[in-house]
Amino acid sequence: MKIIIDQIQDNKPFSLHVEEKVESFPVLSGMQSAGEVTFTGPIGSDITIEREYDHLRAVGRVVAPLSLACSRCLARYDDVIVSSFTIIFRKGTALDAVEEDEIELNEQDLISSSYIGNEIDFTHEIEEQVTMEIPLKPLCSENCKGLCPVCGTDLNKASCDCSRGDFSLKFSALKDFKVSR
Repeated sequence: MKIIIDQIQDNKPFSLHVEEKVESFPVLSGMQSAGEVTFTGPIGSDITIEREYDHLRAVGRVVAPLSLACSRCLARYDDVIVSSFTIIFRKGTALDAVEEDEIELNEQDLISSSYIGNEIDFTHEIEEQVTMEIPLKPLCSENCKGLCPVCGTDLNKASCDCSRGDFSLKFSALKDFKVSR
């Protein structure tokens, strides 16, 4: 997923289409190995790079099919992550910037990155886009009923006769606690 800077001509966008297996992305591969997510197909991306003044502008779209476990009912479900991004690349390193105690960042600084040499590797940017879109608490549907806290029945598929009174286990260990003075 590297492009050579010299391939990008003035006034002519350079397009890049990539479909790579998850093993090509170390962070995503690590997430899959840890059981956090299962990627069900290749990670696809379409990126267009243009020269603008003293920098390069990359506009892209990443698509990643995956399988997740619902955080309420634990059922597996398939989903597709689609993420669009814009990144401005400037030649140099982050160490080239003047070090100050406080720096106010504008919107363009937040979407900027730097590169060294004559090529840009998009592996990290693609990984970042996919990682940011993976939900922290995946849900198979917004109205998922989850599991019964008493018997563990999947309430989306069946009902149970357990009492679901309002109770909280947060302080249950303290219910018999007596203070002596």
